[in-house]
Amino acid sequence: MASWATRPATAADVEAVAELRAVVLRADLQRLGRYDEHRVRQRLRDAFEPAHTRVITVDGAFAGCVALRPGGDAHWLEHFYLAPWAQGAGIGTAVLRDLLARCDRDGTRLRLNVLRGSPARRLYERHGFALVAEDAVDVFLVREPVDVLALIREPAADV
Repeated sequence: MASWATRPATAADVEAVAELRAVVLRADLQRLGRYDEHRVRQRLRDAFEPAHTRVITVDGAFAGCVALRPGGDAHWLEHFYLAPWAQGAGIGTAVLRDLLARCDRDGTRLRLNVLRGSPARRLYERHGFALVAEDAVDVFLVREPVDVLALIREPAADV
């Protein structure tokens, strides 16, 4: 796997992230009949919060982003986009695992939504996210924090 890192986002990152969102979501949005060249970028611009966003770099180059926004009884995992050239190398999984470990340590429940039919849903379900609801466009998932220490302390059940 290539060397990856994250850094805090700044307001100056918004256009790179908006463009990446348009590229990454295009096929799924077109499949759902919802792709709009302007709207896909503007929705990101309107929701972009640098304080809750990390930029993902691979070998020092911009490769994506991920946001973790506090909201109600959980944090929302949002804007998790990885450039096509960086996909398939385990980077997205590594970034997600890092985020999940942090949330588990903090006891933080996570919520997210993913477009219907998106292959990203399988990634989230492999990491403990469960279906809450779905509509014609979105699938809503939640993941409860895992108490790793409790798992270690629990005696194995007799078989």
